[in-house]
Amino acid sequence: MTALPSFDLANQVALVTGASSGIGRHLAELLANAGAKVALAARRVDRLAEAAREIEAAGGQCLPIACDVTRSDSVAAAVAVAENTLGALTILVNNAGVVVAKPVLQHTEEEWDYVVDTNLKGAWLMAREFAQHLVDRQRPGRIVNIASVLGVRTIARVPSYTAAKAGLIHLTGVLAMELARHGILVNAIAPGYVETDFNRDFLRSDAGKKLEARIPLRRVARPDDLDGAMLLLASPAGAYITGAVIAVDGGHGVAAI
Repeated sequence: MTALPSFDLANQVALVTGASSGIGRHLAELLANAGAKVALAARRVDRLAEAAREIEAAGGQCLPIACDVTRSDSVAAAVAVAENTLGALTILVNNAGVVVAKPVLQHTEEEWDYVVDTNLKGAWLMAREFAQHLVDRQRPGRIVNIASVLGVRTIARVPSYTAAKAGLIHLTGVLAMELARHGILVNAIAPGYVETDFNRDFLRSDAGKKLEARIPLRRVARPDDLDGAMLLLASPAGAYITGAVIAVDGGHGVAAI
């Protein structure tokens, strides 16, 4: 009988950005449950401590790390602390992200920079530092970028967010090409609308319900809807996947606007 693919992450060490809440916190818990040691990185250290306690209470091993992904010195320090404390890093999940919801003509330059610096520049800084760290040690690894359905289709009022996520998808492809020779696989997950504390009130409003009705599966996603894609891209089961963008959006990306 042929052996089934392995989704086990025992002996792996993952660093997850934006891990203090929402999708990032859920994915950190998922990786820990799958056997990985997990470094939880975010700016909000108080929320990180709470997430770490929950992971440890469930039997996982983790480390909260204060990190601002828009600063290269903070990124380098986070990678170094994660490896020195938890062991050899093998997985990076680029999840840190912010959004400003305003029409194009009301978007300020400062707001544009805030979103693009976090969602795109931050992912590039993290990926570059992580990849260089692995290349210097001749170690293979995985990078999973959390993109968005809005990286492949447009919507009003979030110009900086859609631009950043579209850029992240193209960056994923470039990183996959350049890092393949080093055994580093780079992929992206493009979620649709995922209900979290951040957007729950909107999604339950009349406008949110109208949006939900346009999704072919007729519901928004829960964080655990991302679990299968995340484990595939982080585990031995995904050993021949690189440069892919996996849509987890209930069919939203292919639906008529």
